Amino acid sequence: MTLNNRRKFLEVTGKALLAAPFVSGLTSCSIINSSSQSGKIGLPDRRQYNIRLSVKDFGAKGDGTVKDTLAFQQTIDRCSVLGGGEVYVPSGSYLIGAIELRSNTTLNLDKGATLLGSGDFNDYPVHQVRWEGKWIPGYTALIYAMDASNIAIIGAGQIKGSHSVGGRPSAKDPLRRPALIEPINCQNVHFENFSTDYHLMWSIHPTYCENIFIKGLTIRSAGGNGDGIDIDSCRNVRIDNCDIATGDDCISLKSGRGMEGYTLLRTTENVHISNCTFADSIFACIGIGSETSGGIRDVKIENCRFTYAKTHAIYIKSRPGRGAFIENIKVDNIEVSGMEGGFLRFNILGSGLQDQVPVPGQDGIPTIKDFHFSNVKVTDVPVLVEGTSIHPDKPLDGFSLRNVNGTCKKGIFLANIRNADIDNIQVSGYDGSLLNGVNVSGRGLKDIAPVEPPKTPAPIKELEPFKLK
Repeated sequence: MTLNNRRKFLEVTGKALLAAPFVSGLTSCSIINSSSQSGKIGLPDRRQYNIRLSVKDFGAKGDGTVKDTLAFQQTIDRCSVLGGGEVYVPSGSYLIGAIELRSNTTLNLDKGATLLGSGDFNDYPVHQVRWEGKWIPGYTALIYAMDASNIAIIGAGQIKGSHSVGGRPSAKDPLRRPALIEPINCQNVHFENFSTDYHLMWSIHPTYCENIFIKGLTIRSAGGNGDGIDIDSCRNVRIDNCDIATGDDCISLKSGRGMEGYTLLRTTENVHISNCTFADSIFACIGIGSETSGGIRDVKIENCRFTYAKTHAIYIKSRPGRGAFIENIKVDNIEVSGMEGGFLRFNILGSGLQDQVPVPGQDGIPTIKDFHFSNVKVTDVPVLVEGTSIHPDKPLDGFSLRNVNGTCKKGIFLANIRNADIDNIQVSGYDGSLLNGVNVSGRGLKDIAPVEPPKTPAPIKELEPFKLK
């Protein structure tokens, strides 16, 4: 088939579905001539010629009242079966239930386009989803994808979830509530430029995904459990130039909980967060853990501003019973102000819910190593570093804090750390000693003041052999 004939075929078949049952103009269906994006993390691997379909031509009203779910899904499905391309959403307010992205499709939101999530739980299918590190039955997200590749949401529009569907599972309603955007087991995921609004539930939750590119998002949420971006057992993640103000962690990195997560061993790794602004009204700006049973490693955070948190700017957390590891965390060139807790905290002794089937014995104590922080400016933080909640049986191996300046009310508190390197800490306004610790070895520890060792939890006993259900 010649190139001209192939182009004509796609034009005709792309428009054929529009003739019935919908009667509308056909000019918005066209061919996009785009060069290949293969090899670039997170960008759809488009073929040379793709189609562009408008949801309006498939019956979407965009009046904020009539549900446009079917029109959106038909547009996405038609685009996918024709080889992929762009699903265009013109200006308007579109009331939708859950829609599923397909491989090789890009949802492009016009600047004046707003997607409004339905408040009816019946509009959200039930599947296996991740909740606090465990796979359980739950409602899919407003926009979700499963086992797809080369998917994207781009454009300057808005995605607003219904505040009535957020919240936590309960005994009366054990299903997990809908996230706002949730790709599961997907590759090459690209989110760029749009804004979100949600309440009492996670906004963006990639799970078991590889090659994620998130750029230029404005994320707003309110209330507990209102995380901004939760990276859950994902690899090769880039988050850049986002403005995130949330009712819970702005960004959370996690990888599963208890023996289930430890057995599956789906690690979150190779995560790069840069040029972002964070504010959090309930917990931390960036939380690493506490669901760490699949391991977390190779995380880089740089050139970011932390403007408010109820607890700490950066909180690394886990507990015995998780097992696995947290390693190679690097933070550089950040500004921290407005913290009610402090700049940095480690809590590897008791953060988060204990799992019903924890990892027992010494294997259940997470291995932690190589946490490095440099070029940090702090303004009136209550505590510079609270790093005493570390298990003496598995000390933190490798910790550096270099080139820190600003003001704080209390200094640095450390316990059970080997190979520490403390250098050029130029802060003022603190009470007591700048450096305090117990069972800490390394460089830059002159005049360290003693502190009480942390209390350690009772060992977790061996349980009956675990079987995945």
